[in-house]
Amino acid sequence: MLTFIVQQRLANQRVTQNGQRDPARLVSWLGAVQAQEFGPAKWGLGLRLPAGITDAKIQRAFDAGRILRTHVMRPTWHFVTPADIGWMLELTGASVHRRMATYDRQLGLEKATFMRAAKVCERVLRDGNFLTRAELGKHFAGAGLPGSGWALGHIALYIEAEGVICSGPRREKQSTYALLAERASRAVRLSREEALAELAQRYFRSHGPATLRDYVWWSGLATPDAKRGLEMIRARELTLDRASYWTLGASRVRPRPQLVHLLPVYDEYLVAYRDRVAVPHGPAMVRARAGGYVQFQHALVIGGQVAGTWRAVAQRDRVDVNVAPLRPLTTAETRTVRREVARYERFLGVPVSLSNRR
Repeated sequence: MLTFIVQQRLANQRVTQNGQRDPARLVSWLGAVQAQEFGPAKWGLGLRLPAGITDAKIQRAFDAGRILRTHVMRPTWHFVTPADIGWMLELTGASVHRRMATYDRQLGLEKATFMRAAKVCERVLRDGNFLTRAELGKHFAGAGLPGSGWALGHIALYIEAEGVICSGPRREKQSTYALLAERASRAVRLSREEALAELAQRYFRSHGPATLRDYVWWSGLATPDAKRGLEMIRARELTLDRASYWTLGASRVRPRPQLVHLLPVYDEYLVAYRDRVAVPHGPAMVRARAGGYVQFQHALVIGGQVAGTWRAVAQRDRVDVNVAPLRPLTTAETRTVRREVARYERFLGVPVSLSNRR
């Protein structure tokens, strides 16, 4: 059963079955895609799409507003589509605010401050006037609001969760902000009951088999709301070690123990589940030496299991990829790693070199 769950997740997440050819449609299929590391998150989409979909093509889709990036869950940045962002924020925004409330109070931020900042955004971002965070901070400071540091970031996050602003196109290597009303003028609106069912359907069809606890973690919803959504969809129940796993449909897949993937940091296959029995993270998720934070790394995944880590170091005219397996790789696995690195090279559009480290 464990092998079945792993293989189904790989297929449903489109890691092994590339059912989508369009980046935005892939994001819609997955519901939302964790994306605080922008470059790796694009690779997370690319590895789920057919050959020929490059970093540049995904970037163009993002810059055109076909894919947006905002704090929609947990709270952290996620890719989401313009059609989905409205009803998702209405469903999850309150949860984002609750999770940030303590930190906001520590920074002395009150609702009145957020509302004033939202008014500033509506004024300075209108008519497609995309601004970087630093530029937006100058406007906040000019209005007597915090314009730098943690306070600026928290204000922007709050206004995102309120559905006022979202991502604009990248300006070289910098993110910009845009008005959500302009970037997603055709956003779908759903009733709360419809939204609960729709989000549950998106998750369990694309991430299943998964537990209710997994879904609560991923969505940030309260357990009663998450359970209500699950009850409204026709999910199939599977049992493993007395735990109930739910999925919508079952893909026809065969175990491929030597299948290798270079998954990026925070990939949905690794972070979208609270219960990590099926895919032990090992070195891909380790506790930091100083403090209690968890550090995530790019993961070398073989046969659906974390088998090591990898990193990509950008040089002036190339990218150096270093792979650190947990064990000696077989000849077949080594050959497949090289193929994956070649695929990554085609995706980036720059030369990529490969080395191993112990």
